Amino acid sequence: MSRPSLVRFAWLSLGAAVVTMALKGVAYALTGSVGLLSDALESLVNLAAAAMAVAMLNLAAKPADEEHAYGHTKAEYFSSGVEGALIVITAVSIALAAVNRWLHPHALAAVGLGLSVSTVASVLNLFVAVTLRRAATRFESVVLAADSRHLMTDVWTSVGVIVGVGAVGATGWNWLDPAIAIIVAVNVLWAGVSILRQSALGLLDTALPAPEVALLRTVLERYQLDGVQYHALRTRQSGSRRFVSLHVLVPGYWTVDRGHHLLEQIEADLRGALPNMAVFTHLESISDPASYQDQSLDRT
Repeated sequence: MSRPSLVRFAWLSLGAAVVTMALKGVAYALTGSVGLLSDALESLVNLAAAAMAVAMLNLAAKPADEEHAYGHTKAEYFSSGVEGALIVITAVSIALAAVNRWLHPHALAAVGLGLSVSTVASVLNLFVAVTLRRAATRFESVVLAADSRHLMTDVWTSVGVIVGVGAVGATGWNWLDPAIAIIVAVNVLWAGVSILRQSALGLLDTALPAPEVALLRTVLERYQLDGVQYHALRTRQSGSRRFVSLHVLVPGYWTVDRGHHLLEQIEADLRGALPNMAVFTHLESISDPASYQDQSLDRT
């Protein structure tokens, strides 16, 4: 499956968001539960995030051009960042609604029917979340991973709300409704902050995870024979695309052809170790003092 086909997963999320938002809205209208209202508000965020994902996945799928030589994959971080921000705003809105209900409690109505409708919406969200998570893992998509995590948070939120509202209907303790909504707000806030952090790390060109860097070093160590060394290893990730650069030091008496052949072998082995990776190498003489002056991040 090609990378551009990931957009269809975003459309799946968008369609599910419309249906679940409508179902949860009906559940709130039937019961008057602020807990179910908080659940419906989170589905509204799902809708906005899915629409953003459709746009950003289309942009991220565009090939590199003269103005974007490294491609457009960072667009995915903008989508997940917007989703994280919307989630945080939703958490605040849920908390405010819960506090207002706590101060002005009232009995719930049609609890059984409302919970039945909400349960159908939750099952749909679970199916979509699992589908997106599998696609995110397979294609290393930041957008789908964020969307899947958010939907799974929504599922657990819904389970908590359903149990809580059911408890209100069984006991008549109306204070449980806003109490559950506050717990939901905290859970949603945590998910939003986590997604925001992941997006920020991607936009800041954070290095590849330590296990992946260790794998690259294992490959490079195989070439540290016959006087060959390396340094200035740099890594970063943009969406599903990895970028690696390093300097390879060889004996000064080597010919350009021999050095070039070695770099081709190293680049091929590194690309074979990790998928979706661009490798940039720089050849230097191991006996030239100037070769050791460019190991810092900013050469002066």
